[in-house]
Amino acid sequence: MPSRPNQPDTVAITNNTSRPTYGGSRPPFNRGSRFADQTRINERIRALKVRVIDGSNSHQIGVLPTIQALKLAREHGLDLVEISPNADPPVCKIVNYGKYKYEIEKKKKEAAKAQKGGKLKEMKFRIGIDPHDYLIKISHAEAFLSEGNKVRMQLQFKGRQMAHQELGFELAKRIKSDLEGTGHVDQDPRMAGRNINMQISPLPEKQRVRKFANFKHGRFIDAEEEDNEHEAHPEDRHHDEVDSEVKPPAPPAEDPPAEDPPAVATVAEATVVEPTVVSAV
Repeated sequence: MPSRPNQPDTVAITNNTSRPTYGGSRPPFNRGSRFADQTRINERIRALKVRVIDGSNSHQIGVLPTIQALKLAREHGLDLVEISPNADPPVCKIVNYGKYKYEIEKKKKEAAKAQKGGKLKEMKFRIGIDPHDYLIKISHAEAFLSEGNKVRMQLQFKGRQMAHQELGFELAKRIKSDLEGTGHVDQDPRMAGRNINMQISPLPEKQRVRKFANFKHGRFIDAEEEDNEHEAHPEDRHHDEVDSEVKPPAPPAEDPPAEDPPAVATVAEATVVEPTVVSAV
């Protein structure tokens, strides 16, 4: 078919770089590419020269061409792992890659366990909270701060209490004063809807002084009283344990054997009186 005027003929353009076809117009989504291990090992190392370290004794061998360093690792049956790619030249270590990766993961887990606290706890207070309930909640908040956790305080208004918002700020001021020995305020008290929010972060571990450490079981306990509770008399404890044991119920008493009822003469067993014969005169 002749081409239209003023329009050039289409020319097929070939390219040496061919892309793989996936049976559709869009390649598949590779979800794991972001989280794949990006450590370069062996032939994946791009630098021409690397600084080589012996992984068995941490001895520095020196700067070698990458091909020679890879050959040295192959002779020992190990891998050439790039541990510092941003250095000039990059630093590589001759180790077993599987063992090296296991040790890295182990160190990460140990570092995560060494971090104490770091969590965000939340405590809720009512504006008209009972004094006893306040002591329980404030002692829990102090315990959270002593463990290195942050605490978010939420003071809740209910119903017509919104007309007296100053009571909520007074309660926030009291909480701040009671917890000043273990934490400092990061976020000052402020209104958010029907609540007052405040956030407190823990002080450094050496500066923490607990005020409600002896508040247990709903009351303040002295150190001597706490020791006395743990050092109870063994005789009394033994008696309490014996009394607390549930004894099995006693077996029911056996009924005495029933006596045979008296024998009753039946009609058949009745005494038969023989008639007397009277002779006629």
